[in-house]
Parts: sequence; structure tokens; C-alpha cells
Amino acid sequence: MGKHIVILGGGTAGTMTANRLCRTYAERDLRVTVVDQDDDHLYQPGLLFVPFGLAQPHHLVRSRPRQLDAAVDYKQARIEGVDLDARAVHLAGGIRLPYDVLVVASGATLLPEETEGLTGPGWGEKVFTFYDLPGAAGLHDALERFDGGRVVIDVADLPVKCPVAPLEFAFLADWYFQRRGIRDKVQLTYVTPLDGAFTKPVAAKALGGLLKEKGIELVTEFTLGEVDGAGGRLVSYDEREVPFDLAVVVPLHGGAQYVGRSEGLGDELGFVPVDPHTLQHPGRPEVFAIGDAAGLPASKAGSVAHFEGEVLVHNIGRFLAGRSLDASFDGHANCFVETGFHKALLIDFNYDTEPLPGHFPGPVGLPLLKESHAAHLGKLAFEWLYWHSLLPGRELPGIGSAMPEHGKHHVNA
Repeated sequence: MGKHIVILGGGTAGTMTANRLCRTYAERDLRVTVVDQDDDHLYQPGLLFVPFGLAQPHHLVRSRPRQLDAAVDYKQARIEGVDLDARAVHLAGGIRLPYDVLVVASGATLLPEETEGLTGPGWGEKVFTFYDLPGAAGLHDALERFDGGRVVIDVADLPVKCPVAPLEFAFLADWYFQRRGIRDKVQLTYVTPLDGAFTKPVAAKALGGLLKEKGIELVTEFTLGEVDGAGGRLVSYDEREVPFDLAVVVPLHGGAQYVGRSEGLGDELGFVPVDPHTLQHPGRPEVFAIGDAAGLPASKAGSVAHFEGEVLVHNIGRFLAGRSLDASFDGHANCFVETGFHKALLIDFNYDTEPLPGHFPGPVGLPLLKESHAAHLGKLAFEWLYWHSLLPGRELPGIGSAMPEHGKHHVNA
């Protein structure tokens, strides 16, 4: 019997990793088990479109085990914790799962209850999030009823899944209210804990310029401390206030709860610290983390999990063979930013290189940091690629894990 690889989490990162392992190694060499607490695999990028009636909730959910290779053993169970010394995972019902290699791929968890007042009066009425399916569906109904006033899109604090999604929501809200003919009655405000529209200066200038062009107010360095739903106010830790009639809040994120219950596994936020280039836990060489669960200075986005996966799968084999690990993951992230009116822009960056203008994946390709209809079509096509290419563990021709330098233009912000 081959070595036992246990993957905790059957979302994007966990599914891609399991399927890649099955494609890369013979079944006699590796035995792969995936654990998750439910059967619903959610296409998370689609949540952005639900509030605007551009996607239907039931189209975004498919069966977890049906996305996995037939050789994968899928267990639907609650994870109680990991005993690192015993190299075993404890599941609900007293099930003990020993492993030779553990991959933590259980993503990030929304923690709205951690912000004072967020889930209090007004929650689900005039205070929403689109970062889960019930919230996105409720926000769709709220937007349909909304006939004017101040809409505030707020990022409570970082890190969050898909850091560009809140910006995309603001851009799509501008488009949505124009389409309804009431844009002149709606004040849009984008509130962020960052000092600009994005983390890096060149992209922050470009995206901040788009906000200004679309008449969307930008409030920076605002870390959410309290939501006064009854009074319609967001209050920062430094006691600044932003009034709202409808608030769209991206709540605090943390790692999966079992990480906090597993001594030595995670950090204070519940994310798993790993080497930024090999994805290996610094104190436990048989433990790796991938995707949103990993405590890395990379974006928590699906593209990052895809690029990480190529290196991770090689490293599992190298670790089991007693060889030195591949330290080639460079933090590569690649995101389509929907900007409304059937346009989007593409950003491509890594640990060392910020999003720059140019083209991807080379001098002839999609434009970077520039609105185009082609990028919008790329955003729409990604859903098909997700289900039929990325999740099954297939490589995208011409797009590797390393960020391409060719085609980028270095500029000053």
C-alpha cells in the first residue's frame, strides 16, 4: 500500500491538489484521502455576480466527491483536530485518520461575529455580505428594492479572500444602478483599511482612477470597529464614521476552527504558516498548506492555489523520496477585475513584482491593467475552465506557476 496523503478541505485548493496527485503518481505509490464537512463545492467567484442577477445561486454549487478523481477516498465528516506528534487527524464520531503527509487546504472562514454590531440590528436587512451564498442571495433582493441613498462597500480588515472582489462589487454597482436609471440617486462609497484602492502603488493608481472616473468615493485607512445597523453607521477603530443606507461588508477572515484546536498547527488567526516558496510547515516537514488556509504574503485567490499546486505536488513526492524540496513558488497571482459595462481588466503579479501594465502571458496576449472586452470574456470563460480544467488538475497550456516577466512594462506609480 502506498503512502497516505490526507488533504483537509475539499474546496478549490484541496480538490485541485488531490486530482493533481492522482495524475502525477501511481495509485500503488500514493493513497489520497480528502476530508470535508459537507458535500457542497461552491464556485466562489460566482458570488460576486449573484447580487446583480448575473448568476443564479443553484448554478454555483456542485457535489464535492463528483469533482474528485475516482481513486480519491472522500470522507464527509467534521474535523475535530490534528495531532501533529501522532501524525493523525481526528474526525467527528471518533474516527482517527493517520497520515504520512498532511495537506491543509480548508480555506478561510468568515468571522462576522468578531466585529461589534455587524450581525446585530440591520443584518440581512440593510447590512449584508456577498462572501457567502445566503448573503449574496439576500443582497440581490435588497438591491432590487433599493431606490436611492448611500451604498457603502467596506472591507473590515485584511486578509480576505479575493482582495479585488470588493472593488469589482463597487464597479458593478455603478453599472447596475445606471442600468436601472437611478445612478444619480445613489452615492457609492468604497471603504478600505489600505492607504489606497489596492495594495501596490501602480495598481492602486489605476484602480483608484477607475473609482474616481465612475464617481465612487474612496475612504482609506479605515479599519472597521463597529457597525451601527440601527443608526446606519460604520465606525472605525479611530472613531471615524461613514453613514450608509445599505452596507456591503466583507467581514474579518480566519482559518478553519480545527486549526486553532490543533496545537502547533496554525498562527493566531488560524492560518497555517509555511515556507513561502516550498509550502512546507517550518516545524513539521510532513505538513503542507495550500490556498487560503496558508499563512503566506500572497493573495487569497483561486489562481494562487492553482499556481501553488504545481509546486506542492512536486514537493510531496520529493519529501517522500527524501529529496530537497522545490523552492520555486514565487507568489504568482492572476485576477480578472470586472469593471462593469462588459469590461474587465487583468492583473498579474507575485511576491516581488506588483501588477504592471503590458500583456499576459507574453508580449502578445491580454492587456494588463487596462479595461477591455476581451478581459471580460476571459472572466466569464473562467467558470468553464474552473470546472473542466483547473479542478480536474489539468495544466493550462502556456501558463505555468512562475509569473511571466515577458510582456510587462515597469513604470512608476
